Amino acid sequence: MIAPVVLTETAKKVWEAVRAGPKDVADVVQTTQLDQSLVMVAALEAQQQGFFDVKERVRLELDPVPDAAARLQQGLPERQALRLLIDAGGSLSVPDFTQRAQAQGLPVHEIFRWGSARGWVERTKGQPPMVRVTDAGRLAVDEPADDERALRLALEGTRFLDEQALQGVDPVAVEQLLGKRTDLAKLRKRTQRILSLTTQGLEALSRAKVKREQNALAPEDFQSGAWRDITLRPYDVTLPGKTVYPAKIHPLRKIMEQTRRAFLELGFEEVVSPMVESAFWNFDALFQPQDHPARDMQDTFYMLDPARIPLPPPEVVEPVRRTHEHGGDTGSTGWGYKWSEREAERVVLRTHTTAATIRALAAHPNPPYKAFCVGWTYRNETISFKHLPVFHQIEGIVIDEQASLATLLGTLTAFYQKMGFAKVRFKPAFYPYTEPSVDVMVYMESRGKWIEMGGSGIFRPEVSEPFGCKHPVLAWGLGLERLAMLRLGFSDIRQLYQGSLDAMEEVALCR
Repeated sequence: MIAPVVLTETAKKVWEAVRAGPKDVADVVQTTQLDQSLVMVAALEAQQQGFFDVKERVRLELDPVPDAAARLQQGLPERQALRLLIDAGGSLSVPDFTQRAQAQGLPVHEIFRWGSARGWVERTKGQPPMVRVTDAGRLAVDEPADDERALRLALEGTRFLDEQALQGVDPVAVEQLLGKRTDLAKLRKRTQRILSLTTQGLEALSRAKVKREQNALAPEDFQSGAWRDITLRPYDVTLPGKTVYPAKIHPLRKIMEQTRRAFLELGFEEVVSPMVESAFWNFDALFQPQDHPARDMQDTFYMLDPARIPLPPPEVVEPVRRTHEHGGDTGSTGWGYKWSEREAERVVLRTHTTAATIRALAAHPNPPYKAFCVGWTYRNETISFKHLPVFHQIEGIVIDEQASLATLLGTLTAFYQKMGFAKVRFKPAFYPYTEPSVDVMVYMESRGKWIEMGGSGIFRPEVSEPFGCKHPVLAWGLGLERLAMLRLGFSDIRQLYQGSLDAMEEVALCR
């Protein structure tokens, strides 16, 4: 006679829950009111004994953003661009296409990114460069793509997309096209586990005996002597605990504070400057010519009211003017034009926090001095997965008689190591107001590649000497959002500013 199987009370509940047929783990949890980890332990133990069959399948969970339906109805940017190009004969020059797309409020960067990823449009080299509709694009103009069909299914209430729901839809294409498109939907891979009793398991359940267990002994168990007959439930310390979602600081704010602390620990002083700045401090003080393309309204936000603000005292302005016109006392030839005071008075939203550190340099031209700034900057950028019109910069300067390029590299290496990046390297670069100039890069172990983080260098004499500084000035401008994206594992800069509490809950407290 075969001995009966002895089950714990927990295991008996799990076995009974699937007696009638296969069930999803989530359904078993709901039926038994047990924690999911306990259900899985019971199922896996039974599977090892040949009593249970545990099947796994991966399905996609798609959670559209609130305005996804309206955007799908209107047409995604790359689909609208298809119609624009076809109406224009199938191709346009890149400048003409950009102008027409922007006139319709379409994000050009997203069109090129997603239109190319789908194989709908392609850019050709030449003079001028062209953008044209491909054969695949012509076929797709009136036919919804796999990701659009999946998104529509999700909007109709089919949140979990498995093989049955995705009939005729390629799940790989859906994942590739929607996985990084967090402005449309949140896509997660979920592993579904189906539990069922084997024939041997059904037979064992019919003659199973239950072993009663307790989590702990009570005082009366000792007094009565009942403890001798009680079996204590074993504790499995390898089981995952219940996920806790405590209150936490926004991850971007937390990384900003860590950045501040890192520089303060390195002996720096924090400085600030107005976000609404004069063109003098934003451009002229950095030896940027007044006809430079970066000053164009396509790149810079200019204020209408006030349109101009007074300049600093003449003893500050005059050396800058002379440096621009003929080099002043710096040994440079300058830019060779008539410097305009009215142009310098124009009011901008600062395009970089170098405006803060150049003000600090003007106020503290004598060594030793170290200052940094973490603040908002504004540029007329098209919103995309890697660009925002509003973002943070990490700026810093070091004034020291013995400062050198080696000092700069050592300082930035120390900073990034404090921020958790063990490997830091540099490569030569060009920036208009530093010479020599270098880009700083960090190594991402998870991606297996080097990521560029920002630029740095030593201020040219035309920048530092007009403010009375005759010593080397090390300077850098680094991206805070890029640092945060790497630390948090985000692929889209917009994820840092999303208003999703669910997404913020998933961010770990410690990284």
